[in-house]
Amino acid sequence: MSDMSRYMEKTGRDAKAAAKKMAFVSTAEKNQALNNIADALITQQEEVLAANHKDYTAAESSGMGAAMLDRLKLDAGRIKAMSSDVLAVASLPDPIGEVFDMKVLPSGLLAGKKRVPLGVIGAIYESRPNVTVDISVLCLKSGNGIILRGGSETINSNLALARLMREACLKANLPENVVQIIENTDRSLVGEMLVMKEYINLIIPRGGSELVRYVGDNARMPVITGGIGVCHTYVDKSADIKKAVPIIYNAKVQRPTVCNALDTVLIHKEVAGDYLPEIAQELAKAGVELHCDERSLAILKAVPSLNAVPASEEDWGKEFLALIAAVKVVDSLDEAVNHIDTYGSGHSEAIVTENYTAAQRFLNEVDAACVYVNASTRFTDGGQFGLGAEVGISTQKMHARGPMGLKELTTYKWIIYGSGQVRQ
Repeated sequence: MSDMSRYMEKTGRDAKAAAKKMAFVSTAEKNQALNNIADALITQQEEVLAANHKDYTAAESSGMGAAMLDRLKLDAGRIKAMSSDVLAVASLPDPIGEVFDMKVLPSGLLAGKKRVPLGVIGAIYESRPNVTVDISVLCLKSGNGIILRGGSETINSNLALARLMREACLKANLPENVVQIIENTDRSLVGEMLVMKEYINLIIPRGGSELVRYVGDNARMPVITGGIGVCHTYVDKSADIKKAVPIIYNAKVQRPTVCNALDTVLIHKEVAGDYLPEIAQELAKAGVELHCDERSLAILKAVPSLNAVPASEEDWGKEFLALIAAVKVVDSLDEAVNHIDTYGSGHSEAIVTENYTAAQRFLNEVDAACVYVNASTRFTDGGQFGLGAEVGISTQKMHARGPMGLKELTTYKWIIYGSGQVRQ
């Protein structure tokens, strides 16, 4: 066994031991640890920001793209938001120990379910140091251990944050090694993690499509896949333009480098001539480049100050992560739904409409984790959904879908009370 393999086995063994103890830690102790983490993020932010500056400078020098740099960067505002998210998780009900679905069976047995932690969560992620905190605090509150493996581009940030959290946990008397981070950036360690099924109960990859596919194809334990968002907003023929413009602008511009940002605008042919120029002019204020099908390009070519170019086949189903949006005119709601079905990633989809029947059809027929009527897809977020934070956004259907919070990091066991019954 190599030194690397021994290191990983020890990490897994320690995490499993810590997780076993975490299953019985009180809510008060877990909340104290989270409060300690929230405080430390503020009081130790200079150290965290200094570590992040090293990562950002190195990544920028290496030629990292703007989208990834934005995900990597921390500042005082983002640190404050991270601290607030930790406190939000602390304020949520503790799911562990919840008993539900109790009923008396014909045999006289009283049977039901009790919520318990999953065990050890392995997180493999890229370029987003806030994920280090988000995943850790949700695992702590839900009674799980966590093994973190961030990207080499954020190693200094992640080490600083992990050290801060481990100290905060120890002060609250939580088990040692409940939060662990792989300090070595050797990529072969990802492969090592993916075969540690005797220690890791669930793997959550967060990053680009290549990483998610690699983890999904090679992990020996269950994997939550998702985070790749090809998001559409369909402007129906009954849409209110006063709603459509700000919804589309927000979905595309508010933070274009994240997975719930808009990628494609679909617009009904009956309103495209009137609505599309207004939508495009608003997007142009933020410098959005529009990749247009023939019909939308014909409408927009007469509008000054637009950056509109012909769309290619590759633009449909593309997650741009930049100030770029594809635009297509459709003949009907059916065509819009079919387009989403063909090119969507199952993440977040929206319709803008004043027609109840159209809204309900869209909700019923679009197969995605989150489906919106008259709202921006940017709301697909654990914090926005009242989860405090999220470990990721699942686009699969087992065992969780959409933003994953505390309950999604638990399972249950059946508990049965008898009075001497035996089966005949």
